Amino acid sequence: MTIGLTYDLCEYYIQQGYSAEEAAEFDSPETIDGIEQALIALGYKTERIGTIKELIPQLAIGNRWDLVFNIAEGVNGIGREAQIPALLDAYNIPYTFSDPMVLSLTLHKGMTKHVINNLGIPTAVFTTIKSINELEEYKFTYPLFIKPACEGTGKGIYDSSYINNQKELYERCDILFRKFKQDILIEKYLSGREFTVGILGTGRDAKIIAVMEIVSKADSTIYSLHQKKNYKEKVYYTLPTADIAKKCERIALDAWTGLGCRDCGRIDIRCDDMDNPYFLEVNPLAGLHPIDSDLPIMCSMVGISYNELIKDIVEAAFKHDTFAHDINQYHQFLAV
Repeated sequence: MTIGLTYDLCEYYIQQGYSAEEAAEFDSPETIDGIEQALIALGYKTERIGTIKELIPQLAIGNRWDLVFNIAEGVNGIGREAQIPALLDAYNIPYTFSDPMVLSLTLHKGMTKHVINNLGIPTAVFTTIKSINELEEYKFTYPLFIKPACEGTGKGIYDSSYINNQKELYERCDILFRKFKQDILIEKYLSGREFTVGILGTGRDAKIIAVMEIVSKADSTIYSLHQKKNYKEKVYYTLPTADIAKKCERIALDAWTGLGCRDCGRIDIRCDDMDNPYFLEVNPLAGLHPIDSDLPIMCSMVGISYNELIKDIVEAAFKHDTFAHDINQYHQFLAV
């Protein structure tokens, strides 16, 4: 059984002139090596495909794979994470993680929170704006928190994302509009603890891997791109007590299944000052660096090896209803 690997390498885009922040979501060679080595150790053959522009000619000449392990973030547009899954759907090729609809929805934090609200899951009061002029339509209660609506990995999140007054709001939204050229999410600032919840599986099969608390070592409590890149110096991770963990688990599972996410990922949660947890955002394509990504870190904290994590992701992918025509081949492979 052959598994193809689709991904975007950070170093490739840096060489193309992207800044470190612009390329922050893309993966390192260590991540691709780690996934491939885990798949080989599990008995699979692997084939590195790469970006969408490398996938398209492979499909055109008739190359196919039993499964594609897709972690490509994409580059252009609100549907960038969905582009490779959509292509693979068109060619009826199974792949890991969520489908194009989910990936397009969840990339936009504001649209995601609208769905979360409709599901009755607690999330901070919010709005999204498309221009500075729209700020005149709202009366805000401070403090607030702002960030680009369609980025990940902490891009566009800084200490200055914490907003105390109207002057700061106008000035800092203007900066984000100029830099990221996309909608801005404005939400009530939650002053409490922050957690990330790992989830494995799809629908009724979804289960919690672990709840991990993110605790700042520094004065800032903003889990920014800078803190994520320097997490060993800036934060520490811990497993919380059962009472708050259970609250986070319920919100995370309800959000994961309500949004239709698949296979594996993370839900980020932040509390108010009364320890009431609120949905923050979803990560349907969570980082998989063997050492430095949140998901493998929390797995190691609860005794799950990196190879076991990759094995569980692949097995979850083969359970999708859309892969039913391949399931017999999968069981035959396991019996070998």
